[in-house]
Amino acid sequence: MNPRREFHPLQAVEIAQAFQDAGVDYLFIGKSGAILLGFPSTTQDVDVYVDRSPENAERILQALGSLGFPLDEAQALEIRRSKDFVQIKTGPFDVDLVFAPDGIESFAAARSRSITVGVFRVANLRDIIASKKASNRQRDLLDLPLLEAFREEYEKAHSPPLRTAKEIAAERIDRSE
Repeated sequence: MNPRREFHPLQAVEIAQAFQDAGVDYLFIGKSGAILLGFPSTTQDVDVYVDRSPENAERILQALGSLGFPLDEAQALEIRRSKDFVQIKTGPFDVDLVFAPDGIESFAAARSRSITVGVFRVANLRDIIASKKASNRQRDLLDLPLLEAFREEYEKAHSPPLRTAKEIAAERIDRSE
């Protein structure tokens, strides 16, 4: 039996490309999402938050098929029914499809706060942390202090530059003309 590969960003590239090609509405979430933003850690799988719609489910099946995931009828049915959590361990790497993560009110809300880094559409770190808190799983709770510290540094490094009142006023005048 071959040991499973740990998550590697190249797997995320494969998922991102296949999902883009198939038109899947998704966000990377969980520790793999945080890793894509630079969080220094490891995980065993790719966590993907996917929109709950019949059309998106069919696109997910198409994308996973193109990546070589041999899904059986039970797994395909779980995806078509948008089961809250679908764990897939039958492909070239492990993928968790999350249709209803704990701690996040809706896919649309999470998408509106998401971050795009290169080809990756990633849930906001605050949503990743909220989901881990709400899951109340021991392994997720152990990661929280490190994720919170990483979030603080990430937000400092990626916050928009401060603008003066004069710059804001000039921009408003330019827009109104």
